[in-house]
Amino acid sequence: MTTDTPARLLQLLSLLQTPREWPGGELADRLQVSRRTVRRDIDRLRELGYPVEASKGSDGGYRLVAGKAMPPLLLDDEEAVAIAVGLRAGAGHAVAGVDEASVRALAKLEQVLPARLRHRVSTLQAATTPLTSGDGASIAPETLTVMASAVAGRERLRFAYRAADGGETRRQAEPYRLVSTGRRWYLVAYDLDRDDWRTFRVDRVSEPFATGARFAPRELPTGSAAEYLRRSIQRQQETYEFAVAFAGTAAEVGARLPKWLGTPVDEEDEGGEGGETGEGGAGWCVVRGSTGDPMEWLAVRLVMAGCEFAVREPAELVACVRELGGRLSRAGGRG
Repeated sequence: MTTDTPARLLQLLSLLQTPREWPGGELADRLQVSRRTVRRDIDRLRELGYPVEASKGSDGGYRLVAGKAMPPLLLDDEEAVAIAVGLRAGAGHAVAGVDEASVRALAKLEQVLPARLRHRVSTLQAATTPLTSGDGASIAPETLTVMASAVAGRERLRFAYRAADGGETRRQAEPYRLVSTGRRWYLVAYDLDRDDWRTFRVDRVSEPFATGARFAPRELPTGSAAEYLRRSIQRQQETYEFAVAFAGTAAEVGARLPKWLGTPVDEEDEGGEGGETGEGGAGWCVVRGSTGDPMEWLAVRLVMAGCEFAVREPAELVACVRELGGRLSRAGGRG
């Protein structure tokens, strides 16, 4: 019999998290208490925010249902390992949709994982290799979790940083937000050595260390970390505009293109005559956008979409695609 009420509540909650209805008598037998005690414990769980539903009958049953808020959950070892591995795999590759909230969840989970489970997570991840699109740099999940914890705890952060030219520096900063672009992770922070706001590519960060020194958050110039990052990238890169026509409808082509490339628009919706057709009589759609990526990289990404396409502008991208096509044809001929 469990006489410790908190321990008994945790045991009861663990049982209720199994997706089934538990008769009151069975719960009483499992916990080795009276049915009256079970009813009192159910009321305590409800007071803590756990939505426990009771069914009427001679041996009324109980089950945990969806509520208005997310109360704490109890995870067994296998569940905790599975969630940690999944979050690590996604966070390490800046997958679209895996944003700061996912990294915060990973940081919270790894903070409370027992050492034996941390070892299992690391071993499993080391033994597997994810297949990714290659659009973004791989990042050690530990780097993200250290940064996320520093952001949440408002702790100063020290780390080594490798610039685009390969130069190595040691930085001390007040981390503000982690931002994912879908291809890369960036840290927006106040650089104490430069006495100004800076953005850092997380895949160029190594040896991050939360110093424990707290700070009062400063006001970001733009008010939004995402907007500050966007402006920072534009300042660092010389961007160019492009227009590319794809054979197919906007819906078909949009499913094949990464979101950052732009949103396809059907030719007729753009004000075109709509007389041109692609293979099999398919219509055309157009993608317009701007980027600072090398033109050759953009040309390769267009080919990877797996659709017939025609570059309309700029002329430099047209020439780049032609040169790339010739190179690929020559490579195939040599085979």
